Amino acid sequence: MCGIFAYLNYLIAKDRRTIIDTLTSGLSRLEYRGYDSAGLAIDGDDSGVVLIYKQVGKVAALKKLVAEATVDFEKEFVSHCGMAHTRWATHGEPSPTNSHPHRSDPKGEFTVVHNGIITNYKELKTVLEKKGYMFESETDTEAVAKLAKYLYDTQKSNENLSFTALVKGVIKELEGAFALIFKSVHFPNEIVATRRGSPLLVGVKTEKKLKVDFVDVEFGTDSAFAPTEEKVEGGLLSPTDGHPKLRRSQSRAFLSEDGLPQPIEYFLASDPSAIVEHTKRVLYLEDDDIGHICDGELHIHRLRRDDGISAVRSIQTLEIELAEIMKGSFDHFMQKEIYEQPESVVNTMRGRVNFESHKVTLGGLKAYLATIRRCRRIVFCACGTSYHSCVATRAIFEELTEIPVSVELASDFLDRKTPIFRDDVCVFVSQSGETADTILALRYSLERGALCLGITNTVGSTISRETHCGVHINAGPEIGVASTKAYTSQFIALVMMAIQLSEDRSSMTQRRNDIIEALRKLSDHIKQVLNSDKELHQLAKDVLYKEKSLLIMGRGFQNATCLEGALKIKEVSYMHSEGILAGELKHGPLALIDENMPVILIMTKDSLYPKVQSALQQVTARKGQPIIICNDGDEGISSQYKTIRVPQTVDCLQGLLTIIPLQLLSYHLAVLHGVDVDFPRNLAKSVTVE
Repeated sequence: MCGIFAYLNYLIAKDRRTIIDTLTSGLSRLEYRGYDSAGLAIDGDDSGVVLIYKQVGKVAALKKLVAEATVDFEKEFVSHCGMAHTRWATHGEPSPTNSHPHRSDPKGEFTVVHNGIITNYKELKTVLEKKGYMFESETDTEAVAKLAKYLYDTQKSNENLSFTALVKGVIKELEGAFALIFKSVHFPNEIVATRRGSPLLVGVKTEKKLKVDFVDVEFGTDSAFAPTEEKVEGGLLSPTDGHPKLRRSQSRAFLSEDGLPQPIEYFLASDPSAIVEHTKRVLYLEDDDIGHICDGELHIHRLRRDDGISAVRSIQTLEIELAEIMKGSFDHFMQKEIYEQPESVVNTMRGRVNFESHKVTLGGLKAYLATIRRCRRIVFCACGTSYHSCVATRAIFEELTEIPVSVELASDFLDRKTPIFRDDVCVFVSQSGETADTILALRYSLERGALCLGITNTVGSTISRETHCGVHINAGPEIGVASTKAYTSQFIALVMMAIQLSEDRSSMTQRRNDIIEALRKLSDHIKQVLNSDKELHQLAKDVLYKEKSLLIMGRGFQNATCLEGALKIKEVSYMHSEGILAGELKHGPLALIDENMPVILIMTKDSLYPKVQSALQQVTARKGQPIIICNDGDEGISSQYKTIRVPQTVDCLQGLLTIIPLQLLSYHLAVLHGVDVDFPRNLAKSVTVE
């Protein structure tokens, strides 16, 4: 949820204004993740001085605050380290005091930005307060900054702890999930970054080509700072007794031809969208990595060699383009992403579906197909919209593979401690690949020996790295908090997976061929639905805009469409909306129906059409006036009803077309209500904390 961005320039002169613009621009790219306040920290004019600016509200409010500051914006820094943060309140209300960066003391000896939740911060705070440290905020992060100062203050006179060693001492005491960046007046122009359970990556920009495309991990052997199951004898925060025995090696990637460090810029962020405008060369930190940038070199430390983690970190190339994360001619990202779906669904299928031979090939699953086919059940696990994509495809999975399928909300999956066995296959679906509950469910399943698959939209994300295999949905960057094109791409990716898994079942050949033929026409069908946007805007304005509540009904393959459509309407327009399985109408929801309750009924031509007709009659008998989403050419629907027409396709893909009118309606309702479509209140794009 929170967004982290840091910028370090080494041997490249930058004035303060440019540095601030770089930091605030990075924050602007992270706005879609959701936040309530923002802040940044830069060097002052004098050595040992840190300037911290924090403001509640949008990044624009922070820019205004900084612009009004009485500082020399033209002052140049040959080398400089700055950090910035967008905060989503978890501990303490939104306020400048609770905003990041947090400082260790009024002088700002240590400054920290943080994404995640420190679960034992109250214990840390109690101990530090007893030792005389005064807290300014209500946050968990301030305890991290104070802890760094405590370890620095209590080191022995002959220790001379390095910045890396100090941070190792800090994270040894932390419990929970975090991505942290540290800056200190005691270590000028240095930065230390570490993560555990929250994403963090490093972008690298140089004039010359890097010598190698990887960074060696440096291991230490110090027992005092090594992660252990028990606290050091003497209780929490007992002073350490020595220097970590770190093996300092040259970072070969960052040296020039003559062996000397070269001018270089580093960009650290919780999301690649903040880095892509500066560089496409990035390195993803793993859990418990400690990245230390000093004298233009990036060193990555770990204390234990035997934790099964690779000893190198590859420098990768980002595939996204800056234009992809800009709105272009559209008013909002959500609108742009709805209209990108004719292209995004093609991108999801590109190179995977052979329409001539009617074959589907998902390269990421190839080595595991036999194992998946032998499993006793498939467990889908996801949250929110990703969960709905699993609900949407469950039936076709069971039909094609004849393997039992269950669909789990990740949080409930964990709460119940769901039994998972070695012959289960668990599929984890997440647009960002960083959804906290889904990651915890993944690790829970890995511990129990299940084969784990990931379906994500983000290369290098935690889920894509920690699963055994998976599928990248290739939907392109999705900035709007309300997921639209990622839903349809997840839907298609899961259908393709079901087709490939069933290719050994000759009895399903015709069914597979029908689905693949429908996939061929899908992009054109979506364009047809988008052509009805003006009518949908008018419907939202004339019929639904003033309403307080809305029911969406359907059954069979359309049940997931009802759930997802209701979620879209409630999250972006703030109108109460509920998705109802039409088969449950008589078990309670029918009591809500009268002439004042707006209803949308999805009634497409499939095997359950007669049953949905029955639901329509029940609603009409209670004086309801439903809006019906139906197929083109369906003459069986009376002209007395308002209708939204969509092309007819194979039943298991019909939900890809019926969801788009609901996406557009939710967008228009949000605009009519004057709310921030791309950043709904209280919500975040990437839910990286539980």
